[in-house]
Amino acid sequence: ADAVDEYVRIGGSTVIESFNRFVVAIDEVFGEEYLRTPNENDIARLLAQGEERGFPGMLGSLDCMHWQWKNCPTAWQGQYKGKEGVPTIVLEAVASRDRWFWHAFFGSPGSHNDINVLQRSPLFAKLAEGQAPKVNYSINGHDYTMGYYLADGIYPSWATLVKSIKLPQGNKRKYFSKAQEAARKDVEQAFGVLQARFAIVRGPARFWKALTLNQIMRACIIMNNMIVEDERDGDFDLVYDEMGEQVGGSHERTTNFNDFISQYEKIQDKEVHNQLREDLIEHLWNHHADRY
Repeated sequence: ADAVDEYVRIGGSTVIESFNRFVVAIDEVFGEEYLRTPNENDIARLLAQGEERGFPGMLGSLDCMHWQWKNCPTAWQGQYKGKEGVPTIVLEAVASRDRWFWHAFFGSPGSHNDINVLQRSPLFAKLAEGQAPKVNYSINGHDYTMGYYLADGIYPSWATLVKSIKLPQGNKRKYFSKAQEAARKDVEQAFGVLQARFAIVRGPARFWKALTLNQIMRACIIMNNMIVEDERDGDFDLVYDEMGEQVGGSHERTTNFNDFISQYEKIQDKEVHNQLREDLIEHLWNHHADRY
């Protein structure tokens, strides 16, 4: 606030109040459009981008970012202090190649790791409740009905997550690991772009309330997505018409708790995860061997 008081000719407290009202207004007016979960058209575009890069069924990349909380109340510092050694708040996000954030879950204490944050986040809530659009694709002769996200090694082996291979053996697996790690950088690059565009989320947070920090982060992500939409150049010249056949209407809603548990077991199926990764290894080697 002190950096702009002479320029805007208002006091520091007025700057802060105006800023708080601004970020709340951004979320209320534009949040529904620019922080939406992917609809059928969005999923068709994401599938086309993923297939063009050698990953059929990919919906984006998943990772977490820590935002330092400089003015964290003393009583909370033990809860918010993690491996960084200072209090932080975690942002879990899914981003696509054009740096659009399709999922943003902010507010977990910095003492949590990526697995803890995933267990708390609503990333797969609609899928578990049977409300997410259907995603149908085939790889190496096997049919799949759920899209997936690229993630790093700390994440669990779920059917909806594709991880790299630690210490890969053989050319095929080495090639897959290289391709997966290259594509997974999308979300890390999106974090870098977000911090470069909005200095407030790059430096330590100076507000006292976690709710205010949540409103700031959401507003910055919304404005980032608005910039991405404005600068989008023909969606990388990809054609999505054929992808419409792979995306259907929503699943039937789960009618009881047992259906909900059954759907979650499908999401967390380790056998499907291993089979999907093996199919992707063969697909990349056979169809995209000269890309990475």
